[in-house]
Amino acid sequence: MLYAVIMAGGSGTRFWPASRTLRPKQLLALSGQRTMIQSTSDRLAGLVPPERQLIVTNKVLVDPIAEQLPSHPAENLIGEPAKRDTAPCIGLAAALIAHQDPDAIMAVMPSDHVIGTDEQFCSAISAAEQLVIEDPERIVTFGIKPTYPAESFGYIQRGPAIESGESASGIKAYQVDQFREKPNRETATQYLQSGDFYWNSGIFLWRASVILDAIKANQPTMYSHIQNIADAIGSPDYDAVLEKEFCAIEGTSIDYAVMESYSNVAVIEAPFQWDDVGSWQSLGRLHEADADGNTVVGDHLGIDTTGSILFGESGHTIVTIGVEDLIVVQTKDATLVAPKSAEERVREAVKRLKESGRTDCL
Repeated sequence: MLYAVIMAGGSGTRFWPASRTLRPKQLLALSGQRTMIQSTSDRLAGLVPPERQLIVTNKVLVDPIAEQLPSHPAENLIGEPAKRDTAPCIGLAAALIAHQDPDAIMAVMPSDHVIGTDEQFCSAISAAEQLVIEDPERIVTFGIKPTYPAESFGYIQRGPAIESGESASGIKAYQVDQFREKPNRETATQYLQSGDFYWNSGIFLWRASVILDAIKANQPTMYSHIQNIADAIGSPDYDAVLEKEFCAIEGTSIDYAVMESYSNVAVIEAPFQWDDVGSWQSLGRLHEADADGNTVVGDHLGIDTTGSILFGESGHTIVTIGVEDLIVVQTKDATLVAPKSAEERVREAVKRLKESGRTDCL
């Protein structure tokens, strides 16, 4: 049976001041009326019902997420006691799913991507499921056809095409040749020109038992802690064991822990639109700009204002005069004003606020 794991533990600091400790990016509505985590869950509704969706997040976000996803069983909202990157997150989810269904297939995805259409996404997930049914030891990932030489994404180099029972659907699948780290501009340009490389979407599908075996083979210490947690499932000591064992894991990404060394990996060329919504400038791709090239979410009056990103909470008007290429974000207790060229420094602002004890703004 197919399960879904939605990874929702990110802090979203690049979206400060809208993103906060108890309301990070995945809990914001950046591309529509629904929040990003709600949209991620909605996308799966026709394929994986809420009772088979696991949300793995920071333990302090369990209650806020429960408010946004009231149809999900409380036991499906998993609070990590510490931030340990994607491999422990996925390992924990796989152990919980395998305990319930030893033959389970699980799709894994971040909670903060914008994807369209839902139908195309579900078709791709179904095609990946078929690839795993045909070869139970196979791991499947999803590659995004690059549109520019991005330096901020990892890349997947494809190998030979895979013939599958789902080939008639028109969805293309290939054996993975290798994974590549984030490249410099020159290398990214070469990847784009070759036509054999995809952006790594961070979306996967595999049997729960297979990913656990892969973690055991490549990260035996991590696996030992996960197994100790699995052994405690259903016992009165489970929460204490989870706290102790999970915190003892040395965090690392699933790409480094498994994907880069696993020999039987397929990549599906994603038939869906995809955006990782990595920073405020992403809004320019998600919302239509006005005649002056401004992307506006909220109430804005602009005079001689061009090429800017303006985001405001309801009931507040932003007025700009004689500015260009700015990011302006207004919330009830903090305002960000920065040139678009300096958007990566938003994290620096969050760090300085934290160092100065300004937790009221975080």
